[in-house]
Amino acid sequence: MGTTLKNDNRGFTLIELMVVVIILGILALYVGPKIMGEPDKAKRVKAQMDIATFETALKIYKLDNGIYPTTEQGLVALVEKPETGAIPKKWRDGGYLEKRKVPKDPWGNEFVYISPGVNSDFDLISYGKDGVPGGEGEDNKDINNWEIE
Repeated sequence: MGTTLKNDNRGFTLIELMVVVIILGILALYVGPKIMGEPDKAKRVKAQMDIATFETALKIYKLDNGIYPTTEQGLVALVEKPETGAIPKKWRDGGYLEKRKVPKDPWGNEFVYISPGVNSDFDLISYGKDGVPGGEGEDNKDINNWEIE
């Protein structure tokens, strides 16, 4: 029973390696920009989630106190008992937001809170990436509580 060993040291040729590198380069050209555009989309989703969290906290605030915080009291009324305007009688110890602070929008700007609102009982707005009202394009477009489904 003799076994013969076949010594086959065949590897990839330079041409085969170059074809693989070129294919990977083409894929990177198409996939790269799509992946790079996702952080702004994620920030928009985060802003929408933050607005939904504020809406829930504001509704609980109203259930406890019968009114929403005024524009002057702002969203800070969710973490600190207001001392001006309509003072809430049953303000909840610990506030209405888990982290006991009012977060900024994903672009580092303050959320805009207006009560009574123009579009509903209160309006919550993130001005998007550019930080100014209005905004052209998907990234700079305002995110409003009355437009979120």
